[in-house]
Amino acid sequence: MSALKYANLCWGQRFMWLRYHQLPPHERHETDIVLRLDIAHAVTLANCRTALNYLTRRHEALRTTYDFDADSGPRQRVHSPAALPVIHVSTERDGTATPAEVVEQLVGAEFDLSTQWPIRACVITTGGVPKQLVVVLNHLAVDVWTVGQIKRELRIQCAGFGSRRPASLEPVRHQPLDLARYEASAEAAAEAGRALAYWREEISALPADTFGARRRYDAAPEARAASLTSPSLLDASRRVGARHRVWPSLVHMTAYTMMMAAYTGGGTAGHLSFTSNRESSPHSDVLTCMFSPLLMRVDCQDDPAFSQLLRRVAERFERARSHSYVPYDEVVELVSRESLRRGRAMRIGSEVNFIKQASRDSRAKRTKFAWASARPAWARYGLDTYFRIDEWRDAVVVTFDAMSSVMDADAMERFLRGYEAVVLAHVEPSADLRVSDVARMAGFPAPAPTGGRVVREGDDLVDLDQVEAVLERHPLVRLAHVSTADADDGRIVAHVVAERPLSPARLRTHFLGHLYDHPVRCPDRFLIHHHASEPGGESVEAPVVEGDGRGGEPTCATGEAERVLAAVVRQVNGCAEVDLSDTYTSAGGRALRIPRVLEMLGHHGWQGLRVQHLTSARPLRALAGLLVPVIPAGRARQVATAFPQEDQAVRTRTFSPNLDLTQIGVVSP
Repeated sequence: MSALKYANLCWGQRFMWLRYHQLPPHERHETDIVLRLDIAHAVTLANCRTALNYLTRRHEALRTTYDFDADSGPRQRVHSPAALPVIHVSTERDGTATPAEVVEQLVGAEFDLSTQWPIRACVITTGGVPKQLVVVLNHLAVDVWTVGQIKRELRIQCAGFGSRRPASLEPVRHQPLDLARYEASAEAAAEAGRALAYWREEISALPADTFGARRRYDAAPEARAASLTSPSLLDASRRVGARHRVWPSLVHMTAYTMMMAAYTGGGTAGHLSFTSNRESSPHSDVLTCMFSPLLMRVDCQDDPAFSQLLRRVAERFERARSHSYVPYDEVVELVSRESLRRGRAMRIGSEVNFIKQASRDSRAKRTKFAWASARPAWARYGLDTYFRIDEWRDAVVVTFDAMSSVMDADAMERFLRGYEAVVLAHVEPSADLRVSDVARMAGFPAPAPTGGRVVREGDDLVDLDQVEAVLERHPLVRLAHVSTADADDGRIVAHVVAERPLSPARLRTHFLGHLYDHPVRCPDRFLIHHHASEPGGESVEAPVVEGDGRGGEPTCATGEAERVLAAVVRQVNGCAEVDLSDTYTSAGGRALRIPRVLEMLGHHGWQGLRVQHLTSARPLRALAGLLVPVIPAGRARQVATAFPQEDQAVRTRTFSPNLDLTQIGVVSP
């Protein structure tokens, strides 16, 4: 398969690129989309192959591979048209694999994006006559609009074969590489700059943790999944939407926001929603993945009624949508930098998705609640909750995934049933429930007592006892005491007694490495006391070292894992040097290149990091502590700085075992 042309990833592909690499290889098929199309009478197996080949010939996204480029990051490569391999399986019991077995293998196999087209297909026949076409698509190449176009084109072609009249499809005006060229233009860069400025302001106003009052740190979290199928919700959401002159999707989003505010007790509800972005681009007809998440921040501090909240949700969604056309990876980097600025973990880990599927039927006559098998793949994304509303032809089907660290099973069921009750209640024009009414109606149990000294900062909680405990985990710290009493503006001040000289910068680096394990925030100021010894053995109190710990002295690599991580980050991102006290993004690392960093670490014999680790506020030194060797230490040292050199056509890899780590820009002592 020769590559004809290539370009950087389109903005809409970047979300799925990172999402795909958040999963281990054996679970990446969870991001794929599966189509099942019934085949009309008089369509032959050869016709099916012809239709699929014509589809891939027309649309370059379906014959594109994705790999890394040493200079510009991940990119898409378009290959020459060629016959798409199509599996044929019969329903007859002839000793071969059954259709169910073949489809299971087809769906469960991971796409190797660097070598395989993002489409595979299977035709199921009975007596040699095609009955069903199963198509598996990688989400990096398609979105909901794209899937609709693919289904439409295949049906038009099959109808043409059946009637023996040539199918007529409109010409393809734009391809993904046309979109990529536009997104690399100065016009698109200016638009993205304005949108990113908006998101920077939004992120700075978000609570660090919507689930702060509910989050548990005392046990390993488990994922749970439940669903609620409600025929009544379909008509109710449409009637409420018509009365308020909004789309039903906004009615659902308002009910979700109301339930989440009732559950968390916070003044601000925040989550990620989704939008297609097709109206924002001059290439709206491109067949590729163009959607991306957008941050929703809704004010609930004044206990709003449903009608008030609906207006707020509609206004916030429209504002967010008007700024949604941005490279998603740069939004991720903004969140990482905000975490570092605040000195606390920013957790934007709740997603809400509304999807219309008018071709599907539930055949449900009444509301049905059910527990589903937990999805291990979803749990690895690093989300707290995922709420999906599917509008089917005869019902609304709501699926809910949640981590036990923020919501137990009882709360999940109360949430889903309360969500339905909120929408149904507002079919009556006189109804206008407030958030407090919904909280009483749902009957959520009160948050578990936090204990210790907990202070509130806006919607967020900070456990001062936990702050002290994190400080005392430093090997040189004998005692720590933190308070807000020493500062008029409520800042946290830490008094620390150290066994030996210790700088505020090193103490802040240590603290940032533990942000995600406790409900803490890094102190705003450190006052470090230590005792020096006179030649005669007498102890003399040294001057207090004071500072905020920002912009401190560089931290050099002291172990094999630290040296390898610094070398990989530097070379993958082209950094002049890497300071291990920096986070990945503050060191110059780009979110889009994180999969390359992880791949290179694996080549050099180290594993243990995930995408989420590198987009966090943890310093590189703390991340190095999570690495574990996967090949003998001697071999790891041999290949520590050897990076693959890719031949553009063949992609062969070679290693140079004798490079010196001290010569490649790692901060040295």
